Amino acid sequence: MENEFFEQRTDMSKLSKAVEQIKATLATIIVGQHDSIDLLVAGILADGHILIEGVPGVAKTLTAKLISKAIDAQYSRIQFTPDLMPSDILGTSVFNPKSTEFEFKRGPIFGNIILIDEINRAPAKTQSALFEVMEERQITIDGHSYKMQEPFTVLATQNPVEQEGTYRLPEAQLDRFLFKIEIKYPTLEEEIAIITRQHQQKTTDQLSHIQPVLTAADIIELRQQVKALHVEAKLLEFTAKIVFESRNHKSLYLGGSPRASLAMINAAKALAAISGRDFVTPEDIIYVAAPVLRHRIMLTPDKEMEGVSPDDVIAQIIQKIEVPR
Repeated sequence: MENEFFEQRTDMSKLSKAVEQIKATLATIIVGQHDSIDLLVAGILADGHILIEGVPGVAKTLTAKLISKAIDAQYSRIQFTPDLMPSDILGTSVFNPKSTEFEFKRGPIFGNIILIDEINRAPAKTQSALFEVMEERQITIDGHSYKMQEPFTVLATQNPVEQEGTYRLPEAQLDRFLFKIEIKYPTLEEEIAIITRQHQQKTTDQLSHIQPVLTAADIIELRQQVKALHVEAKLLEFTAKIVFESRNHKSLYLGGSPRASLAMINAAKALAAISGRDFVTPEDIIYVAAPVLRHRIMLTPDKEMEGVSPDDVIAQIIQKIEVPR
């Protein structure tokens, strides 16, 4: 029994070493944003899609591109625009005069790590093209289903302040994102470091020296390790209580679904794994509660008018529930 436990701990150390390599790689370019990077890595290990929100210029796209460079997998970028059509993302059937048959030409969604830049710039018709692929990891065109190659992760960015030419993401689509990560402005010290580093840089290509740390096969293997992590029954109950309370809170018009409960457990497992632990703690669940729930809950109109944020309500819910020990 002791040997089994030791082996499992060794496996976790291998995983946390790989994560440290990714973080070190990102730190050569990104200053600060430690929480955001932890959540990004945890999201990929939890096999989830991630929505990154922040004002222009806080390195949302750069961070997503760096993650894709650190993983040796097929990377694809889609810039969402108001005139983008579903076929521009998924692909389309093209007539081949030689064979006199229609052949399916794959769109940019076919890849391992998909960066969707400014996701809220495309209308509902285009957004709906992502519903099936984000949930079921497949697309259906002309009656034929095409499976995505594993690993498959969507990293999407959006700007919260500019409303002209943007479309609110449907709730059904938001629910398919494991995390919504909010990237804040850097501190004064971090901004000085950013300017200094950029000033001293001799090349314009920031990403040229980035070498892959993990392969696609490594990601699949590490995800299996994360899934196998132990979670005590009282922590499963704690998670369920948080989500259940969100459905009955007076400040909320819409609470979390069972998908939110599952997301919190998967995210907490990944967070424990990158910390080198083979078990989940209550702190892991509390840490992931806000990024998992903030885009899934909807405030009542009067609370929105008062300036209450989803994170405020999530903090209130957690305070009401006894933390298991």
